[in-house]
Amino acid sequence: MNKGRYRVGLALIVILVMIVSGCGAGSSGTKSAGGKPRTETDGKLPPYEVSILFYGTNQKDLKLVEDEISKITKEKINATVKLNRIEPAAWQQQRTLMLAGNEKVDLIFTGENEFITQVAQRQLLPLDELLTQHGQGVIDAFEPDVLAATKINGQTYGLPSIRDFGAYPTIMMRTDLLEKYKLDVSNIKTLEELGPIFKTIKENEPNLNLLGKSGSSIAYSVIVSTVDTLGDSLGVLASLDELKVVNLYETPEYIQLLKTIREWYEAGYIPKDIATTTQTGRDYIQANVGFATMNKGKPGAMTQTSQRIGVPLTEVKFFEPKTDTMSITNAMFAIASNSKDPERAMMVLNLMYSDEQIVNLLNWGVEGKHYEVRPNNTVGFPEGVDATSSGYNLRQGWMFGNQLLSHPWETDEPTLWEQMAEFNKNSKKSAALGFSYNPDPVKTEIAALNNVVKQYAVGLESGTADLDETLPKFIAALKSAGIDRVVAEKQKQLDEWAANNNK
Repeated sequence: MNKGRYRVGLALIVILVMIVSGCGAGSSGTKSAGGKPRTETDGKLPPYEVSILFYGTNQKDLKLVEDEISKITKEKINATVKLNRIEPAAWQQQRTLMLAGNEKVDLIFTGENEFITQVAQRQLLPLDELLTQHGQGVIDAFEPDVLAATKINGQTYGLPSIRDFGAYPTIMMRTDLLEKYKLDVSNIKTLEELGPIFKTIKENEPNLNLLGKSGSSIAYSVIVSTVDTLGDSLGVLASLDELKVVNLYETPEYIQLLKTIREWYEAGYIPKDIATTTQTGRDYIQANVGFATMNKGKPGAMTQTSQRIGVPLTEVKFFEPKTDTMSITNAMFAIASNSKDPERAMMVLNLMYSDEQIVNLLNWGVEGKHYEVRPNNTVGFPEGVDATSSGYNLRQGWMFGNQLLSHPWETDEPTLWEQMAEFNKNSKKSAALGFSYNPDPVKTEIAALNNVVKQYAVGLESGTADLDETLPKFIAALKSAGIDRVVAEKQKQLDEWAANNNK
């Protein structure tokens, strides 16, 4: 998915009071004509095709996968499915047109600011009554506080896929070079302690780009994995235990991070063009011109990254994993207001969270044709099939329902999903989990602040800008553009949310 700065764009058109008076009224489509709630077991469900709208690359055998899923749904709820795939580049335009028009859409992938916007524009249905009637498999799959994080004004409008809800900042380094120079990184606990490692590699491998970025800067993955950005980083929770909104760019932790990165840049560990290049740390390593990359960590991340770039990596973790609202709501499915049968759409959603066959079909395709199960319960390509020849190699398990019901891929550990479930359970949850910020009251300030951040932050967070000279200018420009008013507005909304939710 294309992410804006810190993964979240600004949904400036959101007016949440519309939700209470509009979308929040009742349970559209949840009862039969006679007023009695229908069930998937009453034997009276008429045939129906559930249209599922999502983005992804072209898959030659998509229709075959669709037919196999439909066999299951036909038997269980007398429904078939239509997998409506849209090219990623056309996703925003086409799903906007489809939701705005009368074209039938039952289930739609959503998340981040597009989700809030769709709710405000009454394009998504409230799901709470539908969940009660037809979503027990969904309810059973979630921790209550995680599912509650999707609520807007007390109502559920989207269901997150079950995947990694937490993240921690990490650095991944080439194992071969660590072994070659006998460097032990097992006791490293802070970013500052990486200095001697970089120094040794630089002295012996002077032509390498020691550290590349992940996201927009070197600092990006550290920031989004340690603070609750509350949607846009213009006012954050620096402490996950306190409902106190602060200016990220004035916090001691942010300033110390900038100092460390600046020291690395001046020592030659970071490429001179880091602020402008499109190359990432992974790109450098894959091209054999890099040593390390900052990253967001989770179970399986190191193995998956190593496999993707073809180089064994060693990981050093920093801080404990954290979970906030946006890490949950950035990948969800919702029921569109255009749905002709929301009940049946919910029944299909319920199967996406409870039926292993359907989850594996969406993730890997048809068993025996697109994948086969290994003795350790992982899966891989059948003999004679690879990534280029397979008719279904979507690799978007993070998108659909309960990923933890699927088989891990053969390059992952067989216990990956057990690890992920434990990781999610133990991840530090923000005190503001479930809070959704409405930026509309300060949209003028936000527009100005985004320009200021764009002007200063990447240089500072990549080490290319002189810290003593540039940081005071950055802070002054933020003040002038209204950062204090934005922080105050966000604090006001957070206080109201906390009072309404007994926090």
